[in-house]
Amino acid sequence: MTISGVIRTITRRISTAFALVLLLSAQSSNILAQSPQEEKTPILLGQSCALTGPSKNLGLELRAGLLAAFSKVNDEGGVDGRDILLISRDDGYEPDRAVRNTKAFIQDEAIFMLIGEVGTPTSNAVLPLIEEHKVPFFAPFTGAEVLRQPFRKHVINVRASYYQEMERLAAYLIDKKKIRKIACFYQDDSYGLDGLKGIELALARRGLSLVAKGSYERNTVAVLRGLTDVLEADPEAVVLAGTYSACAEFIKLSKARTSKKLLFCNISFVGTESLKNALGRYGSDVIVSQVVPYPQDTELPLIHEYTDAMGKYQHDAPISFTSLEGYMAGKLFAQIAAKVPGELTREKFITTMEQVGTFDLGGVTLQFGPMDHQGMDAVYLTEINPDLKKVKE
Repeated sequence: MTISGVIRTITRRISTAFALVLLLSAQSSNILAQSPQEEKTPILLGQSCALTGPSKNLGLELRAGLLAAFSKVNDEGGVDGRDILLISRDDGYEPDRAVRNTKAFIQDEAIFMLIGEVGTPTSNAVLPLIEEHKVPFFAPFTGAEVLRQPFRKHVINVRASYYQEMERLAAYLIDKKKIRKIACFYQDDSYGLDGLKGIELALARRGLSLVAKGSYERNTVAVLRGLTDVLEADPEAVVLAGTYSACAEFIKLSKARTSKKLLFCNISFVGTESLKNALGRYGSDVIVSQVVPYPQDTELPLIHEYTDAMGKYQHDAPISFTSLEGYMAGKLFAQIAAKVPGELTREKFITTMEQVGTFDLGGVTLQFGPMDHQGMDAVYLTEINPDLKKVKE
């Protein structure tokens, strides 16, 4: 080979080697550019709720709504590229199990926050852990006053309180229906007692008091004693603060034992669709107060989005007030988290929520502030007659 040939061969090999180096460098740069996205850890949220037992529908439906919202967010890129993952544990609507679940979430799972706790007694039991570890307690499925007064920095409520629901029911019964003889049937624990106090305060503002009270034990349908106590006073209406299984039993037995037409008023925690199903043909003259919009109100963009997401991601779960509340909680969490500047931390999440203040979920607006951690105050009334519909007022 001539000297010029040798030079050309060497030049070609150098050019090929240089091109290979450039290719490898580009691939390496591409891998490095992708790795932060791939290495972003998910945002872990913990939920302790009833997934078994007489109140299981509440937990299952709330969880389904949360999962539908998070699945939609994750499919659209997550929160700054991070998926939201929900870990749900069954507490059977029992406080001691809720405490064990919460300890595991905080100490073992290192969750970012707690979301969608179901119930007053369970929420009340875990409050000391929330405040000790400064973990946000987001959108509990309860209107308990203990989560609102006194103000608690790490508790964030979506829904109106039980006191507000009872005020709405009292206004309907007394101001609208002109009923004066009102009794209360309640679950004998912190939930039922909260509801009882709420209706007593609402009546007192109108110069009235309950004509009778009756109670039952949580996670049972042992309603006969409470039923007897209530019916002996011959009320015109009964306000109920219980879960769907016990309230349905109370209403059915009441209608079997008296020919008098009574009006039965439940607060939202009862689980409207579950109550309706449990009542069957006994569903007339039953009112339920609600803290989220009607799930079939197609005029709201939120409802279109919610029903589409449930159909896509949670098609086996019912369209209900409870699953809608879960969806709203999940969407709200994602909206707040997406607005947090820089690193997502618990304290910055709360601060961002307070500073941004207003969040539109699609025709439904929630508002927060530095000393206001309850997003909504609205209370709606629906009736089971036997089909679920809005109360005409």
